[in-house]
Amino acid sequence: MKKSSILITIAFTATALLFTSNVKAQTSPSNTWRFGIGVEGGIPTGSLRDFSNFELGGTARLQYGLSNKAALTLTSGYYNFFAKSSSATIDNITYTAKPNDQGLVPVKLGIKAFIAPNIYLGAEAGVGFETNYAEHKKLILSPGIGYSSKAWDVGVRYESLSGQGDNYGTVALRLAYGFGL
Repeated sequence: MKKSSILITIAFTATALLFTSNVKAQTSPSNTWRFGIGVEGGIPTGSLRDFSNFELGGTARLQYGLSNKAALTLTSGYYNFFAKSSSATIDNITYTAKPNDQGLVPVKLGIKAFIAPNIYLGAEAGVGFETNYAEHKKLILSPGIGYSSKAWDVGVRYESLSGQGDNYGTVALRLAYGFGL
């Protein structure tokens, strides 16, 4: 719980810093394309917390302006959930094991709705392909909120991943640089 509070505090601090700079109000101009490359960090939730304490990833996002206040998005990339080490002591001998990290390739469609200058609500849905288990696919549902300027996009979201009998998620912060196409 404390780590998620820290992540949210960092996100709001970054947003506040961006508000204080002189940038033009960003909406989503109609019929325009944007491309963004982002890095993100997150805290796993659900059953994944037993396996990992931290997620780090990179994503690319293509955005198309539907109107001045809404845009469609297509996002993909790679998330790495860093595995925890575990130890057991048997007959006064400590054994330590570290499983392989869990990888996930998300492919998501979404929408951004600008509710105020530079501020948007987002929603994405798609599929996540687990890299350790080729046959495992996860349904992704992801609400979020963010701040977007002419070049920068900072967003916080919760991402729910479910399928193959287990559910987990991540609370993540994404920092991206974007430009018009």
